[in-house]
Amino acid sequence: MNEVRTAVLGAGSWGIAVANLLRKNSYEVSIWEFDSEACRYLQTHRELPAKLPGIKVDEAITITNNLAESVRSADYVFCAVPAQYLRSALVGSQLTDSGTKPVYVNLAKGIEVGSLMRMSEVIAERVPVEARSGICTLSGPSHAEEVARDIPTAVTVAADDIRIAEKIQNLFLTTNFRVYTTGDLAGVELAGSLKNVIALAAGMLDGLGLGDNTRGALITRGLAEIVRLGAKLGADPLTFSGLAGIGDLVTTCLSKHSRNRYVGDQIGRGKKLEEVLSGMAMVAEGVETTRSARDLALKYHVEMPIAFEVYKVLFENKSPQKAIGDLMRRDQKQEKWG
Repeated sequence: MNEVRTAVLGAGSWGIAVANLLRKNSYEVSIWEFDSEACRYLQTHRELPAKLPGIKVDEAITITNNLAESVRSADYVFCAVPAQYLRSALVGSQLTDSGTKPVYVNLAKGIEVGSLMRMSEVIAERVPVEARSGICTLSGPSHAEEVARDIPTAVTVAADDIRIAEKIQNLFLTTNFRVYTTGDLAGVELAGSLKNVIALAAGMLDGLGLGDNTRGALITRGLAEIVRLGAKLGADPLTFSGLAGIGDLVTTCLSKHSRNRYVGDQIGRGKKLEEVLSGMAMVAEGVETTRSARDLALKYHVEMPIAFEVYKVLFENKSPQKAIGDLMRRDQKQEKWG
């Protein structure tokens, strides 16, 4: 039996957590870090205290700044690059000479600004079909800080071809990391991306000192918006009841690990977006995805009042208090999910 070779593109907290997880199953693992200085630091210290404190990168994992070297002979390529940088990271000329046709596994949760593409669509556009054997997305309630510490976690892997999803399911067969499969790639990617917008709103509520009633209403009505847009874009509404949907939504809205909830919390406390982001070591995917969510809602005529208010707070200097007031004063209506 040939040894399984894997490459992880992106040496942030999630990339490191996934790389270590793969190594526990004795696969050959390479991590690509695009920044040469950061790469040298990681090669020397085998840890990233600013993003994943207390976690060491397994000594058997190769760390490189050379993309072509990282993916050479890989059977699986895991894309842990933030959503808005994935396109520029996938340099086709360095991916086509790998000697194999790997399965590309997206790990990012976001929708590209401008193109409004999901991450699997970006991969499909950037990696020639002759240089890959499949594309899928792994998503769900899976904070890197907990996965890296072997805290039991369950996620979903989605692919248009369910056989590709099953390959990834088998790849991650471990005691503390359980993977389910689905054929609803659009639903899983939209769920994972749009929940970050609602998490920003949840953080704003926390920053304002509001209560559980408000948070419960936000999560429920936020899910309704996600389902509406997802259904319009061809996703199965039931997907949003699963791990990638309500599971990840609730986790991200409540967790101390959530970057998006943190950004919202700081804005609720009176800070400006630029000030909050400048003090963060990691990327809050929901900020830019809020732009994409608004644009998708406008393009497809989908009612998403919470997402629109989050957009106004982030980018039009509207106060969170005013946003909540405007949401509460909307015309009365029946509770519907469609």
